[in-house]
Amino acid sequence: MDPLPGLVGFTAALRTAGLPCDAQRVQAYLAAVEQLDPAEPGQLYWAGRLTLCAEPDDLPRYDEAFGAWFAARPPRAARTSPVRRVRTSVLAALDEAPPGDAGTGSEPTPLRVAASDTEVLRRRDIAELSGPEREHLRELLGALRLDPPLRRSLRHRPQRTGRLDPNRLLRIMRAAGGEPVRLAYRGRGRRPRRLVLLVDVSGSMTPYADALLRFAHALCRRAPASTEVFTVGTRLTRLSRQLRQRDPEQALTSAARVVPDFAGGTRLGETLRAFLDRWGQRGVARRAVVVLFSDGWERGDAGLLGEQMARLRRLAHRVLWVNPHAGRDGYAPVQSGIVAALPHVDRLLAGHSLATLEHLLEEVRRA
Repeated sequence: MDPLPGLVGFTAALRTAGLPCDAQRVQAYLAAVEQLDPAEPGQLYWAGRLTLCAEPDDLPRYDEAFGAWFAARPPRAARTSPVRRVRTSVLAALDEAPPGDAGTGSEPTPLRVAASDTEVLRRRDIAELSGPEREHLRELLGALRLDPPLRRSLRHRPQRTGRLDPNRLLRIMRAAGGEPVRLAYRGRGRRPRRLVLLVDVSGSMTPYADALLRFAHALCRRAPASTEVFTVGTRLTRLSRQLRQRDPEQALTSAARVVPDFAGGTRLGETLRAFLDRWGQRGVARRAVVVLFSDGWERGDAGLLGEQMARLRRLAHRVLWVNPHAGRDGYAPVQSGIVAALPHVDRLLAGHSLATLEHLLEEVRRA
């Protein structure tokens, strides 16, 4: 008897339970089952747990669905708590002052103010936002303070302090009859350091892809000459030219036309090697700040990813890995891609909310 329909039905039940079982995860699960004995429940359990679960929060729901599907055990009813409606707009004087004479001289009642809609939205997970909240988030992304990282220039510029500038000093003395009436100094100026963004657009990163590409568009508009954007998945695609357009909607529409692997699989090692061979080794990544946005779900060879990350680290000034799941409670970097890349990463940062993206900007500026 062919067990394939039952296994595919089990993955459909997991999607109903809330697990992100896309086509790539299902294919990995079926490939793992082919190497095992389907009659053994323990082997089926671990094959699904290692391929269908993306994070620790998925494990309880997976266990419940597995027991209900293979052991004919009905799932336990989830405990529901009454929904409390919280007003998130700024409230003035939540508590009214007690009645009394105006001139009694009593202490004023402390004013308690709730968090604003913007402050709440800054800390919300992007994947959980509704349609109107995503529209508000797009406005906030366009208002971010996007100062690019700087580096010391090779050319000297006039400054108030520093080393004496002999050429300017001689001109001043000649104009003043040979007297050094004032001193002239020079020093190295500062210019933008190159910033390279590698955005994972695979199926597991779909809930965050739109916000991350809009974030990349804002950085491109701020420093178009020193910012490069690429998407990684099963292929490498350069989006720098498309994201330099002024209007964000037109920029993302143009980017969508040239990305062939959106919501596909993840082969970070191969795409990173393609980036280094074609762009990074020739100068794009040299002494640059490189930011990789990915959850670390690697379908290819994790060893290849580790080799390419080590190669990137030797070229770049600083390498930052932004994982949307890193900001959740109980997160542990156990994915094969993260484990292979961590020894070659300067910082592992969260990127699931607007607040974490603002923290990323601070890290980039400090570089």
